[in-house]
Amino acid sequence: MNAQAPAAAQFARFAVSPARRRKDRLARALITAGTVIALIPLVLVVYYLLKKGLGSWSWSFFSTDPTGNTFFKTSSIGGIKSAILGTIEIVALASVIAIPIGIGVAVWLVEYGRQSWFAQLVRFFVDVLTGVPSIVFGLFIYIVLVVGTGSSYAGYKGSLALSLLMLPVVIRSAEVILLLIPGALRESALALGAPRWKVIFRIVLPTALPGMVTGILLAIARAAGETAPLLFTAATTRNTDFNLSHFMNSLPVQIYNDVTSPTTSVVNRAWGAALTLVVMILLLNLIARLVSRRSRLA
Repeated sequence: MNAQAPAAAQFARFAVSPARRRKDRLARALITAGTVIALIPLVLVVYYLLKKGLGSWSWSFFSTDPTGNTFFKTSSIGGIKSAILGTIEIVALASVIAIPIGIGVAVWLVEYGRQSWFAQLVRFFVDVLTGVPSIVFGLFIYIVLVVGTGSSYAGYKGSLALSLLMLPVVIRSAEVILLLIPGALRESALALGAPRWKVIFRIVLPTALPGMVTGILLAIARAAGETAPLLFTAATTRNTDFNLSHFMNSLPVQIYNDVTSPTTSVVNRAWGAALTLVVMILLLNLIARLVSRRSRLA
């Protein structure tokens, strides 16, 4: 009996009072309500995209280029083939430029720069670039590479503008993930005699890869949906062109041009193009998740 008394007293000490239970239920209810409210816009966007965009999908929608007969002839407006291929080319080149540079800067900030004054200056400018409107990057490339060189619009110039847009997102997300890697991993590898560069490429980067994928996908998704930088750099064209030094069509610009049309069929094409863009980003996310999961298991 006496032995059970201390255990009962200790249990009563840590027992949850009715007031705390009520506060816990209230907090859970508020969090649930906030989650539902946050999901409402997402559900509505997906619902309207499926409702208005699926009706435009067909084989010809994806296999033909848009035509110029969009006002008087509603049956020959064409599809979005050139926009899909142009988006893939422009964003792919922008990713090839921004992702290696962004990861390289993040590695330097974490592994070498740390708290130096120059590293702090780099972080400051990266934070500034994160908040710069996308149209500013387009105007910068337009002034430097279009007006400054006296040349015309080109797809690669749009890629350069999008790479500037992606760069700060990749840097900051990669830096945060690299800071989460335990220092013991680096120290143990260095203690075994591995050089610093090999520790980074064989230990640090593979460990951080699954986390980096999220930031990289966020940067790619943001670049793929931007319209303003491409209006000043890549412009638009109705024909499919694989030459990045020529005018190039893209899904955001195609949507921008179509949604303002007075013709209903052209507006419906804009909804179909918007749904296509969302599906492309979704497929990219799924593929990247599978790759990162396989690399983590390996």
